[in-house]
Amino acid sequence: MEGTVHEAALIGGEDIGLITRAAWLYHAGGFTQSEVADKLGIATVKAHRLIARAAKAGLVRVFVEGPIGDCIGFEDRLCDRYRLAFCRVVPGLGESGLPLRALGIAGGGFLRDALERGTHAVIGVGHGRTLAAVVDYLPRIPAPNVRLVSLLGGLPRRISTGPFDVIHRLAEKTGADAYLLPVPMIANTPADCIVLRDQRGVAETLAMATEATLVLAGIGAVNAAAFLPMAGMIAPDEVRDLQAVGAVGEILGRYVGPDGAEVATSLHDRVIAMPPSAMRGVVAVAGGEEKSDAITAVLRSHLLSGLITDEPTARRLVAGLS
Repeated sequence: MEGTVHEAALIGGEDIGLITRAAWLYHAGGFTQSEVADKLGIATVKAHRLIARAAKAGLVRVFVEGPIGDCIGFEDRLCDRYRLAFCRVVPGLGESGLPLRALGIAGGGFLRDALERGTHAVIGVGHGRTLAAVVDYLPRIPAPNVRLVSLLGGLPRRISTGPFDVIHRLAEKTGADAYLLPVPMIANTPADCIVLRDQRGVAETLAMATEATLVLAGIGAVNAAAFLPMAGMIAPDEVRDLQAVGAVGEILGRYVGPDGAEVATSLHDRVIAMPPSAMRGVVAVAGGEEKSDAITAVLRSHLLSGLITDEPTARRLVAGLS
């Protein structure tokens, strides 16, 4: 799925009413694409295109009723073990590597429900590949009374990584006001960090972040393939230093060891971010075999209020409890 700008371009060539009618007949009415074409007086190929555009633009929502295997049991065990207020485990989709589609669908559905309830005036947002997938699968939903706030700096060395795209695209899909931290995530020195944090726009955004009652964050592993080193926000030698002091997981720029305790690293004196310990309602969206140790470590930190993950990851996390 693409962001709002691309969705608008897709719809722009067709009547939105026609797109909606085609999608309704197909998904709600149960008609075949050929039958939809007959009812609307259009070619079958055009009916197919309209139905596809409706899904691409986020006009179609799918709800599945019924039990989901072992997912509920995994949710209960993870909540009990790690004192979570909330856990959502969704079936895996057979993805190799990061299960971005499963996590994106689950995270997008969770965020949609939160926005529809309207109980959060300020929502804190991290960045990374998993949260980008969450925004991909979030339908357009007006939330003009919500403020979105970045929880950590994100200017990368390589602009192609675009960590700000997460909050930008989220703002586009919701119409919410977005407040960024237009500074590096890691300053060169602790003194630079103090100077940058004290800048008026930065200080105000960090203060607003403390008002967030819902925080969406990713969890990072500690290796060269993780998002932060790939984005150029930390250097390869810094990754090696983190591994040397026992870091296995990262959340909102804070690194923890296998027991969930923060490791001793100078990076923590240079990170421009809200520490998760200062936040309320932190919900992590994370999964994948290579992140299992990182997720377990963050769960042991008890910084999380909630976790959204996929069934294969949950199975590994629960297996580690015994």
